[in-house]
Amino acid sequence: MGLYHLFYQSQARLPFDAPARTALLHQSRAYNRAHRLSGLLLHTPNGRFFQILEGEETVVRALYYDRIVADPRHRRCRLIGAGPCLERSFADWNMGFRVADATELHALLAGTPLDELVLSAPLPRVRPELLALLLDFVADHELESSSES
Repeated sequence: MGLYHLFYQSQARLPFDAPARTALLHQSRAYNRAHRLSGLLLHTPNGRFFQILEGEETVVRALYYDRIVADPRHRRCRLIGAGPCLERSFADWNMGFRVADATELHALLAGTPLDELVLSAPLPRVRPELLALLLDFVADHELESSSES
């Protein structure tokens, strides 16, 4: 089987504060390193997540269907897309992370170090269609935030 990527979004059941995010990132990065996975996790202040996973198809699918969907820390886990890919967008990132807003996302992709657990890996090569998904997720969050004001 070849290289595969999968994207999903979900909603946290409880507030996900900085210590909870740090614990999740440590756990995810260790797992991903051991299983040769890469990816990016975006989190909004209102508890929405968007994640991209890349790796061997059987490993990515097992992680998503056996662990992520069953994780009680979140709900409404919705698969957005999955399929073969020619190359990794986040090859050097076991799990990049950013709080999701347009400024933060552009800073991440421009190489600004992460606020939590500083990232020192090379920049990703994000395909235009994948970047569009990331920006759509951020735009949806920003619309929700402005309508709550």
